[in-house]
Amino acid sequence: MKPLVSILIPAYNAEQWIVQTLRSALGQTWPRKEIIVVDDGSRDRTAETARRFDSKEVSVVSVENRGAAAARNHAMQLAQGDYIQWLDADDLLSPDKIERQLAMLRESDSRRVLLSAPWAHFYYRTRCARFHPTSLWQDLSPVEWLLRKMGENWHMQTATWLTSRELAEAAGPWDTRMISDDDGEYYCRVLLASAGARFVPEAKVFYRVTSLNRWSYVGDSNEKKDALLLSMKLHVQYIRSLEDSPRVRQACITYLQTKCIDFYPERPDIIAELQSLAAELGGSLEAPRLRWKYAWMEPLFGWKTAKSAEAMLPQYKAALIARWDKAMFRLETREQS
Repeated sequence: MKPLVSILIPAYNAEQWIVQTLRSALGQTWPRKEIIVVDDGSRDRTAETARRFDSKEVSVVSVENRGAAAARNHAMQLAQGDYIQWLDADDLLSPDKIERQLAMLRESDSRRVLLSAPWAHFYYRTRCARFHPTSLWQDLSPVEWLLRKMGENWHMQTATWLTSRELAEAAGPWDTRMISDDDGEYYCRVLLASAGARFVPEAKVFYRVTSLNRWSYVGDSNEKKDALLLSMKLHVQYIRSLEDSPRVRQACITYLQTKCIDFYPERPDIIAELQSLAAELGGSLEAPRLRWKYAWMEPLFGWKTAKSAEAMLPQYKAALIARWDKAMFRLETREQS
């Protein structure tokens, strides 16, 4: 019998997107699947909208709002699948994503093989998504994967992974302290427990660009900054548990330097912690620098304004592109109707 795949969807105020996401899950060509939506105390009609899809394959549960990590843990407790597919409530899977990944497994493979896939940003029209390969888009051992992530500042989107139940249980639950970078920390643990990542180029994931208040956006939130610091320290701990070599320590220092700008200069306490960690690794951190597009602003308007511009202007540009893409999506949908 083919293995059962659990597609687990945490949802918060996702009324606008949940229908398309559920259709993406239901449209998977893999025949044996269950879809579980955990509504994390939404204040809109997310749960009501999702319940229109109630069936043998789809179940919807509502819980008190406790954050994405807690919602994912609740979904995992309900899941019966042999494999776990995480899917955020605004993202989409290509129809054969799961089937293509499972087809890559060999009889001799351990259940600890972690399957990954390419992903691309989109707004409303998936046909406009552009896939830009990175050095993570290949078969890699756990330490090589983490080296490239931390040393080159790459990441993989949550829905790209397909994880066996054995591997998910070995990694443990999502850490509810992580109100930012929860997926980054979680998949470090999954990788540590894995036999390595196998990349399946034909399986595709579409990561929707939404509002300025994305879960991953740190901004001025001290709670998110504290959570990010914890995640960073755990990243360093995890990779050093696999290999504590000069190349690993250099990748860790690079990682700390890249992330340093999220705390500078508003959190000198965190900067001091990062400097101490860099010294332990045999290096030091410089004051973060703005990208050249925004560096010219610093002498005129000050660091804080220039840093805010670097963080926010791309978001406003994305919002304008999203408006245009939404208008074109509606026009094309109307014409097709």
